[in-house]
Amino acid sequence: MALIYISIGSNIERDLHIRAAYLELCALFGEIRCSAVYESEAVGFSGDAFYNLVAEANTDLSVADCVAAFKTIEQKYGRPATSPKFCGKRLDLDLLTYDQWVCSSPVELPRDEITKNAFVLLPLSELAPEQIHPLTGLSYQQMWHNYREDQKLWPIEFNWPDATVATAV
Repeated sequence: MALIYISIGSNIERDLHIRAAYLELCALFGEIRCSAVYESEAVGFSGDAFYNLVAEANTDLSVADCVAAFKTIEQKYGRPATSPKFCGKRLDLDLLTYDQWVCSSPVELPRDEITKNAFVLLPLSELAPEQIHPLTGLSYQQMWHNYREDQKLWPIEFNWPDATVATAV
């Protein structure tokens, strides 16, 4: 089984799509753990604020199968098959890590967004503080401590669809 981390984001009907992502990921992987949910300003374009979090799961699926499943879920909730990187999104699911794999195909692993975006690194550091990033050699907690970009995000109270949601906080 592979340990994976998935970033989840939405800035269109955010509550609905974050809950939907949680339920879809539970159906796909069984038990998952989630970070707190954060609200953050749009990065790379002018748009509505996002809700972001990271989920942890174990899977027997391959990297390619995980990515395909995430695209299917995104499309189910109205995301076009092709959309610009920097735009509003009903649902955005990205595979951040797959065990300690480093690869560029079918997706880049670990995702570059881990080192660049607070809305990915902070929730990842919550869920996996002692896990080591396979390229930097630093724990996610150390990486968050060293993070110096000026990106604004703040934790929010989130009404989960299930009172048993396992969160890191």
